[in-house]
Amino acid sequence: MVSDMEVITKSASETQKLGEKISADLKPGNLLALYGELGSGKTTFIQGLARGLGIKKRIISPTFVFIRQYPFGFKSRTLYHVDLYRINEAIEAKGLGLEEIFTDKDSMVVIEWADRIKEILPKKRIDIYFEYLEENQRKIKISGLSI
Repeated sequence: MVSDMEVITKSASETQKLGEKISADLKPGNLLALYGELGSGKTTFIQGLARGLGIKKRIISPTFVFIRQYPFGFKSRTLYHVDLYRINEAIEAKGLGLEEIFTDKDSMVVIEWADRIKEILPKKRIDIYFEYLEENQRKIKISGLSI
């Protein structure tokens, strides 16, 4: 069943816990497209998601390298963390190999600033919208998650 949900988190810790909780519903091949302004909680959410997948390595945004890879699980799966903050349109992302990782059925892809490549995003994806409400409050809307 595909579900939509909206959550308000009241701290960075709650945002991470939401990411960790969502990780239990993810499967290899999932692509998560994250949308939201700077400081709205995207990387914090991914830190929790990675923890839920059993990734122990520190998760930092790959703003200057565009993509970081984190192995997880028992079958050499990979979490691809993509940050497109420095890209203005899809054509600038051409040389990153995104189409290849989008089709990797053994891995998961999480894209910050996904709106910058909306023309090349797969139709089958989970969209997550982050909204800054107050200093520690975020509204997070999740669309397309299969539970």
